[in-house]
Amino acid sequence: MRLILLGPPGAGKGTQAQHLVQRHGIVQLSTGDMLRAAVKAGTPVGLKAKDIMASGGLVPDEVVVGIIADRIEEADAKNGFILDGFPRTVPQAQALDKLLKSKGLALDAVLELRVNEGALLRRVETRIAEMKARGEAVRADDTPEVLSQRLANYRAQTEPLVDYYGEKRKLATIDGMKSIDEVTADIKRVLDALSESAAKPTKARRKPAAKKAKAKKAAKAASAGRSAKKAKTAKKAVKKAAKKAVKKTAKKAAPKRGAAKKAKKSAKPAAKKAKTAARKGSVKRTRKGAKASSRPAKKVTKKRAKSARRLTKRG
Repeated sequence: MRLILLGPPGAGKGTQAQHLVQRHGIVQLSTGDMLRAAVKAGTPVGLKAKDIMASGGLVPDEVVVGIIADRIEEADAKNGFILDGFPRTVPQAQALDKLLKSKGLALDAVLELRVNEGALLRRVETRIAEMKARGEAVRADDTPEVLSQRLANYRAQTEPLVDYYGEKRKLATIDGMKSIDEVTADIKRVLDALSESAAKPTKARRKPAAKKAKAKKAAKAASAGRSAKKAKTAKKAVKKAAKKAVKKTAKKAAPKRGAAKKAKKSAKPAAKKAKTAARKGSVKRTRKGAKASSRPAKKVTKKRAKSARRLTKRG
């Protein structure tokens, strides 16, 4: 089981982490402890971190991720782990996801212990008053002022992880204001439900050999059907392309036929005009001939009439 505990300082993450370690046989991985262990062991990543820490700088995310990568490979982390103090930001969470994916692993759950900040400050004030009453020294980093600053840092840097893991459906929110035992029981119920839901798909995947063979055969038939469909589609595409090419050629030739038709149409009036002119000329010529032939006929008639009158006078 691989878990992350989220929550502001004083939410009780350390206490609940110990319960989880004992119940599930997993290890709690603290980035601070891992850094110190890597430096002490003299690993390549540890030596790099040592130089940075010696200069007073912050250890880059890639160095921390490298240390986590080495640590989860150790034998005691095979059953799982709880990350403590990492990730603190969304970029760190993204780097962790990438690391786990490269190793074929994934987070099982991210448990958010949600608490009231005002109640946390009152707890600190009460604890300090009790320590002073007992005559005990109060740590410099255990004051309301320091806690207020740490809470502000949590809101700005770490709280966005709630939305990040919520979108990935990895987040489970626990009421951290309950008693320790009640919080422990709530966490147990969440993890038991996750284990049950994770086991169901495993059983569903156990198919008999006959069903597997049938599924394989159906997949093969479906593949053959898809191939036939593709061939039919290709045939249609070729036919369509050929039809398109013929149409395009006919379209190119269309202007020529149109021009011929247009020329023929424009030639008709000229032909008609010529024909009319020819007809008029013929009629004119005919009339002229008729007129010419009628003149001698009139003269002959007049001559005959004159002769007839003469004969009458003589008789």
